[in-house]
Amino acid sequence: MQMVRDIRKLPKAHLHLHFTGSMRPATLLELADKYGVHLPEALSGGEPPRLRATDERGWFRFQRLYDIARSCLRSPEDIQRLVHEAAEEDVRDGSGWLEIQVDPTSYAPRLGGLIPTMEVILDAVERASRDTGLGIRVLVAANRMRHPLDARTLARLAVRYRDRGVVGFGLSNDERRGLARDFDRAFQIARDGGLLAAPHGGELSGPGSVRDCLDDLHAGRIGHGVRAAEDPRLLRKLAERQVACEVCPSSNVALGVYEKPADVPLRTLYEAGVPIALGADDPLLFGSRLAAQYELAREHHAFTDQELAELARQSVRASQAPEDVRTRLLAGVDRWLATG
Repeated sequence: MQMVRDIRKLPKAHLHLHFTGSMRPATLLELADKYGVHLPEALSGGEPPRLRATDERGWFRFQRLYDIARSCLRSPEDIQRLVHEAAEEDVRDGSGWLEIQVDPTSYAPRLGGLIPTMEVILDAVERASRDTGLGIRVLVAANRMRHPLDARTLARLAVRYRDRGVVGFGLSNDERRGLARDFDRAFQIARDGGLLAAPHGGELSGPGSVRDCLDDLHAGRIGHGVRAAEDPRLLRKLAERQVACEVCPSSNVALGVYEKPADVPLRTLYEAGVPIALGADDPLLFGSRLAAQYELAREHHAFTDQELAELARQSVRASQAPEDVRTRLLAGVDRWLATG
């Protein structure tokens, strides 16, 4: 009988996790009670909400739920709790490196402005990393729904905190809104400041949105990117440049990008030579964390343990982890395969 190794013991890097979306459901319930926030049944019922965001109404509902959850984070202590618990969950799932994505604009009104918010977030990251042993860094993300000038402000803020743990600059929200090239100046500021360009693309929009991220924003990594599977030439381009796609299978199914887990084009990307970094996206809303994404690859796409190990290696190589951390994690992957 073939040995089935424990996915949670496979060392890996987690490169696609949103800040509020990393919250434990129980923590959301406690904070909502603390601040008198009424949660809709979709957030309080004990099960992941039923979502489908492939149309405008569905995406609006998803964003509304996310905004309600975010409104429960009001103090530095709340931020510290969220980051610490996210780190604990990642360690439990075998992550040795986490790059968490945040738009500080969303928290600034309650935390005293953009700079105080960044200080609170980075203090929380440093403390959680020290307490759990997990390497944690931050990607600052602009919002496609806001003006490109706001993105430039965030890019400058991200560069300012490069020495405190900010490693990248992203662009989130519905890629059907706002052209990538409208944000090219913000990404130039970030790249010139030594940050990785990691915009979202190829989730709710097709392969053209991935191509725009490559051509207009000079992306070094793509958030999601799964729709690139629809364009063989684009797949070759990603593979040639070794631009990793942060694939979030559970999220893709929950939001209706694909009907079922087997439809997510993991095999297509993998066999085309496109680096993949599996991610959980928003566990609060999608109901599963990092290890579950590897289990999905095993169960629905017949990835062998050798292939799962290669996915873990690809996540590490695509990360911004320092060389000693990469070396340690890659050696751990080899040990996982050798010892079971």
